[in-house]
Amino acid sequence: MNTINCRGKLLNLSQPVVMGIINATTDSFYEGHLHLKHEAVLTLAGNMIRDGAAVLDIGGQSTRPGSEPVSVQEETDRVIPVIESIHAAYPEMILSIDSYYSAVARSAVAAGAGIVNDVSGGNLDTGMTGCVAALQVPYICMHMQGKPATMQKDPVYTNVVTEVLDFFIHKTAECTKAGIKDIIIDPGFGFGKTIEHNFQLLRSLDVFSITNRPILAGLSRKGTISKTLGITTAEALNGTTVLNTMALMNGASILRVHDVKEAMEAVTLFNAYKKAPRENPGRNNLY
Repeated sequence: MNTINCRGKLLNLSQPVVMGIINATTDSFYEGHLHLKHEAVLTLAGNMIRDGAAVLDIGGQSTRPGSEPVSVQEETDRVIPVIESIHAAYPEMILSIDSYYSAVARSAVAAGAGIVNDVSGGNLDTGMTGCVAALQVPYICMHMQGKPATMQKDPVYTNVVTEVLDFFIHKTAECTKAGIKDIIIDPGFGFGKTIEHNFQLLRSLDVFSITNRPILAGLSRKGTISKTLGITTAEALNGTTVLNTMALMNGASILRVHDVKEAMEAVTLFNAYKKAPRENPGRNNLY
């Protein structure tokens, strides 16, 4: 099934789409999204929509490595005004709430969100799967080893691809049993993984198609890029585009990004590449 229902708004995944990141936080790892005021948030949302975003993902707390959690109330106070404003200005736009708190998810959907994006896959709030099932919205289930505050201290796997796949096999079954109809999986690049783990997951991304679920890739401006290239996060746009293209080649249906225009260019070129006929001329016809 290529179309999922986001509270009456249909998200067509027959071709890859782009999800734009809007951080209503004070400590985003990407300085370009720090301290955004009301007018700036609406401007950013409008620009992302014009650049081709199919979904806007609003988050109210940082989940960068080493970050400490904020309370349900503080996160709610951050995200609900943003969701309400964007929903009022762009009522046809599909909005996602990036939270692992079921109470925040519930309030966000009431305010206009149509997708729940949970970085913990339900592990940090045991009420999340039941909440999403009751809300009847799509659920982005991400894999994370540990918690944001400690996840990068010493991530260890025997086989990262197999272990993450096993996680999704069990979690999607659990979500389906709870009553969630549409599940999107996210391997969680940078969430309890070393740089090597991230590249192993990216190279084997097509393995996750065994779950028969859309795959989301969140690689935008992450440490895997900046540390591998020896650059800053602000300089990581080109590297992000490279890894996004690899993700598309390996089966990603959704790219979650800070820079929508460049991600859409990658999607457009990927679609053109996929449509081109593959010919196998004889040796004598090559010259």
